[in-house]
Amino acid sequence: MAAMSSAVRFFAPDLDVFELPAWDCLPYDRVSPNPEIVARRLDTLGRLSEQPTTGLILTTVSAVLQRVPSRSLFSTGGLTGSIGDGLPQEAFSAYFQRNGYRRSATVREPGEFAFRGGIVDVFPPGASQPYRLDFFGDDLETIRHFDPMSQRTTGTTERFVLGPVSEIAFDDASTERFREGYRLLFGPPVGSDPLYEAVSAGIHHPGVEHWLPLFADEMETLFEYLPDAPVVLDHETEQAVVARFELIDEFYEARREMMPSTVRDANDEAPPYKPLPPDRLYFAQAEWEECLSKRSVLSLFPFASGPDGKTTIDIGGRLTADFTEARHRSDVNLFDAFRDRISAETERKTVVF
Repeated sequence: MAAMSSAVRFFAPDLDVFELPAWDCLPYDRVSPNPEIVARRLDTLGRLSEQPTTGLILTTVSAVLQRVPSRSLFSTGGLTGSIGDGLPQEAFSAYFQRNGYRRSATVREPGEFAFRGGIVDVFPPGASQPYRLDFFGDDLETIRHFDPMSQRTTGTTERFVLGPVSEIAFDDASTERFREGYRLLFGPPVGSDPLYEAVSAGIHHPGVEHWLPLFADEMETLFEYLPDAPVVLDHETEQAVVARFELIDEFYEARREMMPSTVRDANDEAPPYKPLPPDRLYFAQAEWEECLSKRSVLSLFPFASGPDGKTTIDIGGRLTADFTEARHRSDVNLFDAFRDRISAETERKTVVF
């Protein structure tokens, strides 16, 4: 995805490119995804939820097979303000708590905030630089951008826009939904259950994102964000999809077999792990195939003709020379070989570096 994104931005610099990366953890893991990756995901989903796009959305098999928060997360999870507005710090505290921001002494990364007297520093997802909001009492006097490394002001603006940095909305309603759903699936907690206890206390437990569907009224898919978009699959997608489904099922079965079955098991030293059924957080195989059947789908192949010659178009992609031989021959100057090749190519086509 990173290589494709770089290439598209080079060859089509005016095209809007959206990237949706996958979580950087395994299915049913005990750790949370990297906050920076979550911020990138939420920035993309937030932009897609606002209005239909004519840009290019790049994602991976692991990301597209996982359900995502519904678009309502962004309609209720935004906070904006302008110079002169009255915004008490209590409102910021509640907003940061609900939307997954992390308190820090010095704001350097997306998703962090800091209170320093009458100043609020915050780094929202998708922003190139954090905001420094300067208040007199509850009145917002100035809004500045600053460099997160040097902490020096780089500019001013009239308005700030914040969005969620967690795919879970942490509030009383979502906590109660989690508690109820958890008990329905796994029964009342027996012995120590750190996850259930942490969520009940309003604490972010490591890996809680793997129970994301229990916090939400509904989950959606990337396809629901993009109801009319055609789909382009690269030539290894089918194998990657099969491997991903096998991995999800394997990890689910491993977790399910280790679930405590007795009070004695529940009191063992290792904390219990009660996995959600795979279809709560991930596609099922049949659901994935049904989604594709309703779309215009293009599949890329590295060969001159695909499985069905009637529906295959040769778009002329070919590997070019990589000068391996010239690099390993002491009697050949690599730069001369490169120059000669490019000189020959430019006689019949445009060459782009």
